[in-house]
Amino acid sequence: MSTFEENIVKAGFILPQPANPAGLYIPAVRAGNLVYTSGQLPLVAGKLIEPGGKGKVNEINQEHAAAASRIALLNALAAIKSVTGTIECIEQIVKLTLFVASESFFSSQHIVANGASSLIREIFGEKGSHTRSAVGVAELPLDASLELELIVRCNGFS
Repeated sequence: MSTFEENIVKAGFILPQPANPAGLYIPAVRAGNLVYTSGQLPLVAGKLIEPGGKGKVNEINQEHAAAASRIALLNALAAIKSVTGTIECIEQIVKLTLFVASESFFSSQHIVANGASSLIREIFGEKGSHTRSAVGVAELPLDASLELELIVRCNGFS
């Protein structure tokens, strides 16, 4: 187990197997020393987690959605591992993008994204410093509450 994977376990999680694509795409692709993930949902064993992983987010359920963003992050890391063979190659989390299915007048998407961002820092330390966008949207695939994308820089690639 890598140091980063040990940090995942210390945080109370495990790195899952990559989720099967729900369409005609691949979970992650390497371009030079960057790895881009497709949007990852808060799925565990192929099902949206409850509570927080399904439906629209509002002020009442935003903390559950923040927890769901951690699950989506783990799925993104699993997608990266499927391309690189390990997450230990990660030198920098470059960008996190989070789309949040939001109720009208909900404007705390950044609070939902903090769930994933805080776990990134816990796993990667300084290598986890990243740029971020948190965007409210009307609907997401499978009635998911959120969808997360990562861009990471890995060593050992050119």
